[in-house]
Amino acid sequence: MRAGLILAATTFLACAAPAGAGDWTTVLRDGFDAADFAPEGGLYYRDNFEQTAGRVTFQSDVTRTGAGALKLSVRPVCAGAADEDGCSERAEIWEKTELRVPYDQGVWYGFAVKFGDPIPQDDHRYLIAQWKREIDPGAKGDFSPFLALRLRNGKLFATVETNYIAPGDTAGKAGTGCAGDGVPVWLRPKTNQMRALVATQDGWTPQDGELYADCTTDIKVVAHGNPLPAPDTGWIDFAIYTRPGPDGSGRIDLFANGKPVVTVTGHIGHADKGLGDNQYFKFGPYRAAHDNEWTLYYDDFRRSPRCEDVLTDGTCPSG
Repeated sequence: MRAGLILAATTFLACAAPAGAGDWTTVLRDGFDAADFAPEGGLYYRDNFEQTAGRVTFQSDVTRTGAGALKLSVRPVCAGAADEDGCSERAEIWEKTELRVPYDQGVWYGFAVKFGDPIPQDDHRYLIAQWKREIDPGAKGDFSPFLALRLRNGKLFATVETNYIAPGDTAGKAGTGCAGDGVPVWLRPKTNQMRALVATQDGWTPQDGELYADCTTDIKVVAHGNPLPAPDTGWIDFAIYTRPGPDGSGRIDLFANGKPVVTVTGHIGHADKGLGDNQYFKFGPYRAAHDNEWTLYYDDFRRSPRCEDVLTDGTCPSG
């Protein structure tokens, strides 16, 4: 078996700068079968303080397909940081800048993830993948991902973010059930944002979603009868279509293990001043500062404007 190779964040400094003009329609793939990122995958490990918490291992002991998979771990680094309360610990893999997708275009992403033991069971900020809009240098604000796969109390869930929209009178309250097609939402007017709860695993409780105390009809969710898989069920293969639309034209299709979970439409993403022209994707463990180690495994990354290149064991949506 091929021995694991641990690569520090500084190893990837040369990859962080654009290598030339790219094309967002290029199909990207990386099975993490070699000792470094595949050139055709378009991925790199970003270098900054929070990423020094990360360990990146190309290994062959835990795999889904092929000869290898990526092991990503985070450990405590925030003690004594200048902004200790705002510090995060990350081991995130990024798309190369020149390959990013325009914000108004739709694209499919696929990747498989397996949770290492122990799976965190506490109420903390844990993300395993996130999609964001570029932020221009000097822009004011801290913009959350327009789509994120998260963990709380050991349970997997997905959120969609957009600019703050005051709820209508008929939207209802999440604690008593959202009226009509209302969606549970966490209203955050001070940051001009709101975060909707769009998908959960079986066993999700009102206490797990207590932050999402209001409802919105500006984001719509069609559930397809398949909850998100639980983190302790082994490899989870995601296929996800993202097309932001802060004006209400957005769409997200989320598949897990070949099964459709939800279709999300409406106001998706941000339209504030100072934001860039592209969307971008990051995957890997990301958490608020903590005192232990957290590990995830990733395999079979792919990206394409065509569903058929990404959703390899399911039926692509017709709409």
